[in-house]
Amino acid sequence: MKKLLKNPIIYISLIIFSLINVYPIVWMVINSFKSQQEFSLDPFFLPDTWRWDNYIDAWQTANLGTYFFNSIFVAVISVVVTVLFGALASYFLARFTFKMNKLVYVLFIFGMIIPIHATLVPMFILMNNLGLLNTGWTLLFPYVAFNLPLTIFILTSFMKAFPKDIEESAIMDGCGIFRIFWSIILPMSRPAIATVTILNFIHCWNEFSFALVLINDESLKTIPLGLANFAGQYNTNYTGQMAGLTMVIIPTILLYVLLEKHIVKGMTAGAVKG
Repeated sequence: MKKLLKNPIIYISLIIFSLINVYPIVWMVINSFKSQQEFSLDPFFLPDTWRWDNYIDAWQTANLGTYFFNSIFVAVISVVVTVLFGALASYFLARFTFKMNKLVYVLFIFGMIIPIHATLVPMFILMNNLGLLNTGWTLLFPYVAFNLPLTIFILTSFMKAFPKDIEESAIMDGCGIFRIFWSIILPMSRPAIATVTILNFIHCWNEFSFALVLINDESLKTIPLGLANFAGQYNTNYTGQMAGLTMVIIPTILLYVLLEKHIVKGMTAGAVKG
């Protein structure tokens, strides 16, 4: 009897939770097709006329053509570099015992508690002294640096759960350290890698503070800065902003759909053991 009551409660709770999370996105998409007047008068119902030209205006106002490319470039390169170096560091921290192992791990994790905004001024001065302000590579350095701690934390915890027998068998077959990493550890870590890939991509895609401080050149700005163009001194184009936001969330949704299978495997890995 308890089990019969428990399952419907779980399903109902999950449905309610899903609706709470999906509703703001649906509301945003619906209002992206309205005129400013319609949105002001009635922001909670369907538009009388579906205005697709809002998307054209949003694309032009936010200069999304250029900013989209810049964000894709920065996010993809940052994620690839972060995951590659994070996986290598996690492999050695998780699978090898050496004198400074715990200290190195703690130093990496310490980066998770440093607030990003506290580093904006030092980062600006450092990048200016290095001559890296307003270049195509400017944002890569802080993005990789601030994404590494979380990446190493997740991957190290995941890799520690692998049995030692796997590596011992590979060594018996003549595999070296890096061959074991590329051919065995990395494929086995796909669920965790998928998770950190999505987390890092979302951070790089939505990051505003570093982009605002370190980039002044219009041709190098990213999408969050472009979306700020909808807010003027005296008014805000809400429907245009929602159209822009709708286009901006598409890459994140597509990435999640592509990696969703691996994320589910990561969450269920080790759930059933003998």
